[in-house]
Amino acid sequence: MKSGKILHGIIIAIALVVAGYFVGNMHRNSVSYNRVVQVKGLSEKEVIADLAVWPVQITIAGNDLRALQTDIENQKSEVKKFFAEQGFAENELTIGLTNIDDTKARLYGDNKGYRYIVQSEFTVRTGNTEKLQKAVTESTNLITRGVLLSSKNTWRPIEYTYTKLNDIKPDMVEEATKNAREVAEKFANDSNSKVGKIKTARQGVFSITNRDENTPQIKTVRVVSTIDYFLED
Repeated sequence: MKSGKILHGIIIAIALVVAGYFVGNMHRNSVSYNRVVQVKGLSEKEVIADLAVWPVQITIAGNDLRALQTDIENQKSEVKKFFAEQGFAENELTIGLTNIDDTKARLYGDNKGYRYIVQSEFTVRTGNTEKLQKAVTESTNLITRGVLLSSKNTWRPIEYTYTKLNDIKPDMVEEATKNAREVAEKFANDSNSKVGKIKTARQGVFSITNRDENTPQIKTVRVVSTIDYFLED
C-alpha cells in the first residue's frame, strides 16, 4: 500500500511539474507575442500630369440667324486651324455641340439685347501638358482672327490628371515599408530590443493631389503604410 501511495505521489508531482512548465511557457509566449510596435512609413513622390483636358468655347451674338450661322462656322474653322498650328492631332480636338439661345423665347429676363446667342464647344485632350500650356498662352492671338476663345470652366480651366499610378506603386510601397522599418528599429534601440518579423501590415490609400494651386500639372503622390513588428530581446 505504501509503495502504491508513493508511486501515486510521484506521478502527481511529475504532473504538476509538467503542467507548470507548460503554463509558464504559454505565459512567456503570450508576453512575447504581445510585444509589438506599430509604426507608419511614408512615401511621397512628385510627378508630372500625363493627361490634360481643356474644355473651351466660342460665343457670338446677333439678330440675323443666317449670318450668325456663317460666322460661327468660320470661327470654328479658325479654332481647328489654330490647334493644328500648335501641333495638335485631329483626335486631340473634339468639336462639341453648337447651341443657339433665342432670347425672345425666355420667360424671364431682359430681352432688349441681341436676339440670338450662339455658343460652340470644343474639348482639347492631350498627354502633352507642355504643348497645351503653350497653346493656352498663344490662344489670345485668335482675337486678331476675330475669335474670342474662352475656357468653359472658369473655376478650373484645365483638368490635369496622372494616370500612371500603377507604374510607381511598387517602388513607393517598398519605400514606405523601408521607412517604417527604420522607425521601428529606432524605437527598438531606445528600448534595448530588436525588431523581429512583421505581425500585420496595412497599406494605406494612395492619394494624388496638386502640389500647389499655381502648378496643378505637378502632382504629389502619397501613401502611408501601417506595420506592426514583433520586438525581441
